[in-house]
Amino acid sequence: MQRLTIPKLRQAVAKAADIPAALQAAGIGYVPVANVNWPASYPYKPTMAFAAAHVGEALLLHYRIEEQSVRAVAHEDHEHIWEDSCAEFFIMPAADGIYYNIECNCTGKLLIAAGNGRNGRRPAPMEVMQGVKRWASLGTEPFDVRNESTKWELALRIPISVFFLHKLNSFDGLQAKGNAYKCGDKLPVPHFISWNPIKTEAPDFHRPEYFGEFAFE
Repeated sequence: MQRLTIPKLRQAVAKAADIPAALQAAGIGYVPVANVNWPASYPYKPTMAFAAAHVGEALLLHYRIEEQSVRAVAHEDHEHIWEDSCAEFFIMPAADGIYYNIECNCTGKLLIAAGNGRNGRRPAPMEVMQGVKRWASLGTEPFDVRNESTKWELALRIPISVFFLHKLNSFDGLQAKGNAYKCGDKLPVPHFISWNPIKTEAPDFHRPEYFGEFAFE
């Protein structure tokens, strides 16, 4: 099980577009997402790394990705985000087994839900979704498959209110579990890679027993 310390930034970061520069100024390193868990069926491994920090009331994420094709068909939040070029962050903030899947495609369309497993998950209310600020290097307009090697970036400012089934006031000192993923179910070459390895026979990101640890300063 891998462990990631998520440092606290001392300066305010109000806009998602400011996150990459803030993380760079703080000297925060990028973590590779490189586990190909099902090589026989899905051997392709795009390049992905992410950096994470927090400012007390919000989690800051920045993804850097390069893949051989991209897709962003989803027009709205809560659509089939995982079918597009998608970066995902799953986090379990308490010991009750409830975890949140925060899935975002390459144009900033989001899917957030909560629950104890794959089935019966509860979608985040619209006011929760609206509180997440996003920046995408490819812009915000949907597009169909582009069969060309593409580098793209995504930054998210995720307020503590995203944990809508919990009553949390701050990320300060939070001990959590989770994982980070890259997928694209309807890309020309589907793929499913993870930060922490998953030992199942078929692709399945909803496996908290394989989560790593997140230690917030």
